[in-house]
Amino acid sequence: MKYVPFVFIIVLFWSCSQTDATSNAIAPVPRDTSITIQNAYSELFIDSLSVENFLAKEVTSDSTVQRIRNFYNSRNFAFAWFNKEGLTLQAEGFWNAHDNYINNSGDSSIYDKQLHSIMDTLLSEDSLYQVNKDRLRLTELRLTKHFFDYVNTAYGASADPEDMQWHIPKRKLNPSAWLDSLLSAKHGDWKPLNRQFYLLEDAGIKYRSIEKNGGWMVLEKPTKKLKKGSSSKIITDLKKRLAMVSAYTETDTSALFTDALQMAVKKMQDVYGLTQNGVVDAALINELNVPVGDRIKQIFVNLERMKWMPEQPQDYIVANIPEYRFRVFENGQEALGMDIVVGKSANRTVVFSDELKYVVFSPYWNIPRSIVRNEIYPAMQRSSSYLRRNNMEVTANSNGLPVVRQKPGGSNALGLVKFIFPNTYNIYFHDTPAKSLFGRDKRAFSHGCIRLHQPFELAKYLLRNDDAWTDASIQKAMNSSKEKWVTLSQPLPVFITYFTSWVDGEGLIHFREDIYGHDKKLGSHLFE
Repeated sequence: MKYVPFVFIIVLFWSCSQTDATSNAIAPVPRDTSITIQNAYSELFIDSLSVENFLAKEVTSDSTVQRIRNFYNSRNFAFAWFNKEGLTLQAEGFWNAHDNYINNSGDSSIYDKQLHSIMDTLLSEDSLYQVNKDRLRLTELRLTKHFFDYVNTAYGASADPEDMQWHIPKRKLNPSAWLDSLLSAKHGDWKPLNRQFYLLEDAGIKYRSIEKNGGWMVLEKPTKKLKKGSSSKIITDLKKRLAMVSAYTETDTSALFTDALQMAVKKMQDVYGLTQNGVVDAALINELNVPVGDRIKQIFVNLERMKWMPEQPQDYIVANIPEYRFRVFENGQEALGMDIVVGKSANRTVVFSDELKYVVFSPYWNIPRSIVRNEIYPAMQRSSSYLRRNNMEVTANSNGLPVVRQKPGGSNALGLVKFIFPNTYNIYFHDTPAKSLFGRDKRAFSHGCIRLHQPFELAKYLLRNDDAWTDASIQKAMNSSKEKWVTLSQPLPVFITYFTSWVDGEGLIHFREDIYGHDKKLGSHLFE
């Protein structure tokens, strides 16, 4: 796929229970004769012979043939795109979305010269009567076929998630359900995407405009940190640069570091995941100097990932690896959030989904064989007191290596509690005695599991509906010398994701470092 600056193609969080768009196994739908001219969507009807002739002449895909046939059977051959007054509002809504896709993406693969000519006439003159009956029937059927082609082209995945280290079950696309949703949309306002998509789309369009106008300036790196009260020519350029992305809204472009600039700098530090201290340093300048074209590609890569995401339930947990952030959602709203430590580059945290089922207080750490082989066993060879000093014990031997676990206690690498969502990757959430790592901007230090900054708060939240688990009883269980497992009455879905760009509730687009190189790999597939 050739790189284009911005693409309007992403469908976010569509139901994972739907039929795959590329599937050829589409069951026939019988004709619904209960639909009559009195209760139909449109007063106009098409005959079944016209439909079959059209399918034979103009549709080559078996799956599309069956979809179109099913679609008209299900509505007893009532028109979808026209009524006695002309084009429906839903038809106009589809064509607007369709045109936006072509204009913003530059993808002309679904451009149909004849259909576009007719639609331009109908939309500009709003006249049904300039189209004879045969042309009207043909336009109706071509619009239906065009809709299916559009959905598959614009919303289909451009890469295989599994090939991109993404092991969350992919959202499955059902163009027929999309068409039904379009026709039921009120006032033709068809927006089947999650709001997050539209926010990211808008940000991408803005960055595209910046690129068209020549991009942004490369800022000079200051010889020393700049803060409120500083004066430098660099500050004038910085104000202009931040104004381009609406972080700085004042008209003052003097060389003085003002209160307003300090607020803007803090916003941009938030955008890049840096400590929000309002001080300009090399780290911030480096982020600001990334070319706008690279940021547009980053947006596009993350929009592609959004196509893969299944629909999220109302209650779930998400841990976004590049953001180093963990969130619990209840009824679709964030109920709890905290910083996390994720796997280092050599021990990457896997992108996948599962269900959190167990809280384990005062856990043993059953040390993975790879860590025993590479770290623990060599240390045991060097020092006979290593196990005792590290509160560890050998429980067995396996193929020449000891099986080692660390006993419960404050020095345990898992801390005082862990949270289990059984999976083949042996990844889970847990406490940690290494609290100082949470003070860093970049937190990729673990062997793959995810360390939580506030594990007590998560335990308290998960057990909030059980009267036996008070704050005191949770603290006692966390500080025991005996491991205790608690099974949740209602498992909670968990999504471990990898998004390096998104838009927050205040409209700020965020960017994060591609710590595992997943952006680079996906970008190579999409752009080269």
